[in-house]
Amino acid sequence: MSRTDPSAQLALRKGIAVTTTEYGGVLLDEKDGTYWQLNECGTLVVTAISEGRSPSDAVEQLLAEYEVDRAEAEADVAELTDQLIRAKIVTRAGAAR
Repeated sequence: MSRTDPSAQLALRKGIAVTTTEYGGVLLDEKDGTYWQLNECGTLVVTAISEGRSPSDAVEQLLAEYEVDRAEAEADVAELTDQLIRAKIVTRAGAAR
């Protein structure tokens, strides 16, 4: 399975709402009502994407805010972004939304 390029420009698909909660965040597909619950780190990654920042930027923010080593942060961000792309929550910038 290929991993998302850490410098890739990604975007939330149109119709995906992000809400921050006390424990992380929730993504809601406004089209079909499906939702996903995220922990704090997942919310940080999704927020970075929604602000037009790359997965690499999210890794740097994780390293600054949490006690985690770079390899673990990179692997976790890559895994989450791959899952979000497969679920069609996130698209590669410039791809059809």
